[in-house]
Amino acid sequence: EPAPSGSSAAGPGRAADDPEVARWRREADLLLAERAELARRAEGVEVELPGHLSVTQLVALRRDPEALARTLRRPMPTEPNPYARRGTAFHTWLEQRFGADRLLDVDELPGAADDDAAPDEALAELQERFLASEWADRVPVEVEVPFATVIAGVVVRGRMDAVFARPGGRFDVVDWKTGRQPSGREAEVAAVQLAVYRLAWAELAGVPVEQVGAAFHYVRDGVTVRPADLLDAERLTALIADVPEISTKGAALRNP
Repeated sequence: EPAPSGSSAAGPGRAADDPEVARWRREADLLLAERAELARRAEGVEVELPGHLSVTQLVALRRDPEALARTLRRPMPTEPNPYARRGTAFHTWLEQRFGADRLLDVDELPGAADDDAAPDEALAELQERFLASEWADRVPVEVEVPFATVIAGVVVRGRMDAVFARPGGRFDVVDWKTGRQPSGREAEVAAVQLAVYRLAWAELAGVPVEQVGAAFHYVRDGVTVRPADLLDAERLTALIADVPEISTKGAALRNP
């Protein structure tokens, strides 16, 4: 039956053609899409802990699992760092002094030709400080030792700076540091590096881990630091095996 004259009633076709109704629908769709995106981000994206890690990544895991998850999910290139180059040049000088060979010369490394590279006098200062240290007259048994060891089913790779023999079949693994000495929790985090080195050298040399010491030598400060309570194999295993599933702005670490 026809609608009375003047009636405002409208059928489905008229409602669909109404510009005001169409605007409401568009706004509703946008709000629903935004809510879905926020929910997706809140849930996070799982980042599986890879089957291999560098020692640097293992240190990062101890420092901040969330930051490592973000890095693994979306790796970003790092800016050239003149201080890192200074450290590379110093390590190369030490290798040459100890009679070791490199596959690449320092000038062939990325960032070596940068305009903001560390000045030569900075390297000269590091050399002078080292020559005045307790290590200047000692001869290492190994230099730049590459290794791969398995911890909690994960292959951990790294390279030890130098290994020195001690009486009684003991050894010192030393890592040269050209930066400042850390303190507090950051010092504890840094010690993870030495814990892995100690375990790796014990495996390579076929000696009990108790016969291997490990130290950082901070060249600029002329200080050798030997952390007293390095993580043993059991605690290094727990560091990897007990990775917390932490949601962090779209990334969460988990063991495979």
